[in-house]
Amino acid sequence: MNFFSRRNQILLKELIKTDFKLRYQGSVIGYLWSILKPILLFLIMYLVFVRFMRFGEGMPHFAVALLLGITVWNFFSEATNVGMLSIVGRGDLLRKVNFSKPIIIFSVISNAFINLMISLVVVIGFAIINGVQFSWTVIFAIPLLFELVILSAGIAFILSTAFVYFRDLGPIWEVVMQAGFYGTPIIYPVTQISTNHPTIAKILMLNPMAQIVQDMRYILTFSNNTNPTLWQLWDNPYIVAIPYILPFVIFAFGLWIFTKNSKRFAEVI
Repeated sequence: MNFFSRRNQILLKELIKTDFKLRYQGSVIGYLWSILKPILLFLIMYLVFVRFMRFGEGMPHFAVALLLGITVWNFFSEATNVGMLSIVGRGDLLRKVNFSKPIIIFSVISNAFINLMISLVVVIGFAIINGVQFSWTVIFAIPLLFELVILSAGIAFILSTAFVYFRDLGPIWEVVMQAGFYGTPIIYPVTQISTNHPTIAKILMLNPMAQIVQDMRYILTFSNNTNPTLWQLWDNPYIVAIPYILPFVIFAFGLWIFTKNSKRFAEVI
């Protein structure tokens, strides 16, 4: 079935609207949670890791970098976690309506992206208050956001397909995400590792999420010394290309395995 058909486009739009409305249905402050949630999480992280544990001490605008990292990771977490459950959660729709199944994943990614955009407005406002001087290089955040969406969608395709057959994947992915959060330079600057363990820092930066977070921090705060990017840690251009190419490989593989199994989803669920 043609994904770009008018019928599929209408269905995608309706799924996005429905999911977004249901997210905060019955909540007193409703959509404001899209802004308050990352701010509250940031305040906790800031007090624990910056004020008390002194992470990022001496790093210019580390509070902005911390909020940006949390915001990017929240999108990745929401897109992959909700995406993993989306096919099983749409079992009734799959059995009743014939449509292009990737629409379900793209609706999840779209809702997560809406929340990301709202949160990024908060990040930009916070950056301005903290005296961050923006330059024209901020436009490079657009391809980085595209890379983030592609990576998240690819993983969501893989997880949602596997979850149909293997329901224990939920708690396993929760552990993986927890390890990934602390293995990505979000609550700490990468220089905290590269100073004493440069090889470990180089390996960590091969993770596409670490590369995306670090590149966005570099673009926003434009600080070479405290926000070194992948290409500043590695001299080999072929190695540098790995985390930039990997999201597209994951997306292609995820879409392939999802499409291959999608005809059986209604029967298995």
